[in-house]
Amino acid sequence: MLRLTIICLCNNIVITMQTQVIFQAGNSSVVAIPKYLMEDLNLSVGSKVIVGKTDDNSVIIKKTSPSKAKNGSVDAAFKKWLDVFMKENGEILDELAER
Repeated sequence: MLRLTIICLCNNIVITMQTQVIFQAGNSSVVAIPKYLMEDLNLSVGSKVIVGKTDDNSVIIKKTSPSKAKNGSVDAAFKKWLDVFMKENGEILDELAER
């Protein structure tokens, strides 16, 4: 098993990744979540997660928050992250949008 750890010193972010194989289970395609991630994220069989894709075709798996969002409201933690991200990167994003 190969694990890759990336440390981004500019934002104090540590990302640990490992390669997983997609396999067939009935009519579904399945990716196993490693035990260490299940434990770190306090997930168990039956837990709900959000699966998404970024513009650069990276896959994101996010644990759902315990409180349910009402009327399409945004999760407070995500909003806080987005505010910080936009403060740090807004100028660059504006420049890229103009290209």
